[in-house]
Amino acid sequence: MDGVLVNNLEIHRAAFAEFFRFYGVERTFDELNRVFGKGNDDIMGELLPREIVERVGIRELGHQKEAIYRRIYEPIIEPQPGLLNFLDEAEREGLTSAVGSSGYRVNVDFVLDKCNIARHFRAIVAGDEVTHCKPHPEIYLTAAAKLGLKPEECVVFEDAEAGIEAAHRAGIKVVALATTFDREFLSHTEADVIVDDFRDVTVAMLRELVG
Repeated sequence: MDGVLVNNLEIHRAAFAEFFRFYGVERTFDELNRVFGKGNDDIMGELLPREIVERVGIRELGHQKEAIYRRIYEPIIEPQPGLLNFLDEAEREGLTSAVGSSGYRVNVDFVLDKCNIARHFRAIVAGDEVTHCKPHPEIYLTAAAKLGLKPEECVVFEDAEAGIEAAHRAGIKVVALATTFDREFLSHTEADVIVDDFRDVTVAMLRELVG
């Protein structure tokens, strides 16, 4: 979802900056980039001092940060370029879709609602609904199962290395969007196809990927 359905990297950065300031913690963009795509439990554990994590609780910290994110993002949120047309084409062609995100379910629902795209997705798997977040394959394996599909019948859209690894480990082909990281960075991942955004994606491309 993050960086795929919406281009929200800068919003997450701004939310993390405000969140870290509240706790008197300094972190760089490079440190944030290293953990994008992972679940909040992993991010908080890696970027916050242990004392804060133990005192506040890792889940509460995640909820605090995401509340900041939604407050900042709500007035300006919009879907990725080309997404709405692609979702319409996919439906016309009989494809079925799911959202598989390391983000909290409240954030997934927030994006789908504010972008008015919830109707396009038959299943949702969020980070707080699974045991392991990306780069573990559980999210994508669960999403495929909810759609009644085998992993090899699916295609994942991803923007970050952790998600690309998760899809690859699940045995699913990956279309990487150069929205969060550039094509040069993505060329060193296990992505099968790299595009700028959904304006470069067609149903024929996806069918060719799955053979």
